[in-house]
Amino acid sequence: MSQEATATVAVEDNEELAQIADLMNMRARTYGMLARLFRVEVDKETLDEMRGMRFPTATGSDLVDAGYRQLYTYLRGAWEDSIRELAVDYVKCFIGHGVNGYSAAYPYESVYTSERRLMMQEARAEVLQVMRDNELKRDRWNEGEDHIALELEFMQRMALRTEEDLRAGDEDAAAEKLETQRAFVNDHLLNWLPMLVGDMQQFAQTDFYKGLGNLTLGFAQQDAETLDELLA
Repeated sequence: MSQEATATVAVEDNEELAQIADLMNMRARTYGMLARLFRVEVDKETLDEMRGMRFPTATGSDLVDAGYRQLYTYLRGAWEDSIRELAVDYVKCFIGHGVNGYSAAYPYESVYTSERRLMMQEARAEVLQVMRDNELKRDRWNEGEDHIALELEFMQRMALRTEEDLRAGDEDAAAEKLETQRAFVNDHLLNWLPMLVGDMQQFAQTDFYKGLGNLTLGFAQQDAETLDELLA
């Protein structure tokens, strides 16, 4: 191969790595947004920011499209009392009023994967071990590691680390982190998100949280396919 041809291949490889790195950044931003919306109630700053966002209309996923459409519909009609309305709906949807494991869309993997629908079970221990294996901590938040917000944040942080590896040209390290993310999506997120989102459709009163559920499940499904393609 001539030097000119070798240089052309190198440029193409670098461009491809840069494109994949950009994709990692986009994935991280989406996971970060979803994690924020599950973590705590919506405040004025977040509501104003979301009202200024432009949502895609044809993503290739019916669930993602439905989720964005529901969020857009709610945000378009948001008014001065929407923050209070969303705070009330957050409590109804994710906290509920009972203690039997069936009174809300409880945002913990353990509730949906343990026989008695209890928190702090095997799933929490598994997620905690994955985080330790990847030297990630949950900061000062006091919820269990299998809370949906922390699982989404795990994906966000791993995507950012993968982006760093790609921009540094370390393809092996990037591939290893992509494998970790693929396993986590399939073994954890997609293992219980369908059930959580089903309950969100039942307990949420606003299109905002119903849309959040559809968007999260659809995006996780799409992301699993993306990771499969990248690692093929």
